[in-house]
Amino acid sequence: MAEARLRRPRGRDPLGLRRALSARLLSGLVAAMALLAALAIAGAGGAAGLAARWEGGAAAAMTVQLPAAAAADGRLPRALEALAEMPEVAAARPMDQARLAALLRPWLGEAPALPLPVVIELRLAELPEEPALLATRIAAAVPGAAVEAHGVWVARLLALARSLEAVALAALLLVAGIAVTVVAVAVRAGIAARRDAIALLHDLGATDADIAGRFAARAAWLVGAGGLLGTLLAVPVLAGFANLAAPLLGTAPGTGWQGLPWARLPWPELAALPPLAAALGWATAQATVRRWLRRLP
Repeated sequence: MAEARLRRPRGRDPLGLRRALSARLLSGLVAAMALLAALAIAGAGGAAGLAARWEGGAAAAMTVQLPAAAAADGRLPRALEALAEMPEVAAARPMDQARLAALLRPWLGEAPALPLPVVIELRLAELPEEPALLATRIAAAVPGAAVEAHGVWVARLLALARSLEAVALAALLLVAGIAVTVVAVAVRAGIAARRDAIALLHDLGATDADIAGRFAARAAWLVGAGGLLGTLLAVPVLAGFANLAAPLLGTAPGTGWQGLPWARLPWPELAALPPLAAALGWATAQATVRRWLRRLP
């Protein structure tokens, strides 16, 4: 009979779980944790994107600068030939003067007073362990050239980006652990509040699956709702951060609400957060209630 009562329509609440499991408290805490989880997911994805971009830029980790007259007096072709013979250099090409002027415009203005030097971009076969030594060899092969060896900074930026990615993933695992703890504590509080009713129904024949299922359904609903709320709150925050990070990814930041980089957000991961939170709440409630029920005589 007790089992039949527990299986009555959804509107019934024989265990009084609507009062035992507070919707505002549990959903609010989970919403805050979902917001943090969304930030951690976006942070890990952003760090991975930066690492990929910087790693790709490591292939062009050096530049060779020649005087402005090098293009006219034949030194540029000789320099390109000498660089092509070096095994470490995969490709060498002169930088377009218009692009160079655009890069220097913030410092030199629209019309530089001095002629711009000739800059050769090197695409290396791999990032050298000692960029300074390679720069010395290039300077010896191309007389009069100034070599910028910024590969060491690329390597440091890669290490930084990968460290940030690892920290973001660790933060995500920490948030998940805290969420499990919060749900378990809330369920235990609900059990304590309805202990007599649960024990009575259990003695009358209600199965562990029925009782744990009621708690799990209530917890999944509250945790899922909190996860959805936290995810929705995270979306505009992440869009703002993505807009701030746009220059680092080689794009211009947008202006206004419509100009935010909405397409760059990790939409699949964000969409998965609420159902994953609900599943986590359901599993935690099931495990917590069943563990308590096993202790009953």
